Amino acid sequence: MTKAELVEAVADAAGVSKADAERTIGAYWDAVVGAVKSDDKVSWPGVGSFSLTHRAAREGRNPQTGEKVQIKASKAMKFTASSTLKSELN
Repeated sequence: MTKAELVEAVADAAGVSKADAERTIGAYWDAVVGAVKSDDKVSWPGVGSFSLTHRAAREGRNPQTGEKVQIKASKAMKFTASSTLKSELN
């Protein structure tokens, strides 16, 4: 599903304009990203939760040359599906 298809589906389901649906989806993601950046966990019952995970620095290899490369430590957003969502999908 593309962003345009998602916006259209949300607009149709909520009975609002596509512009309103796009602003709402954008505001939702801005809020989630802002909270996770602050190291807060964002939970949505029945769907799952978003949290911040820390990746340690490590050594990797360049696949073309086989040369060793240092990979810096980083942060990433992690999504964990709820048991309700998992059971609905299976």
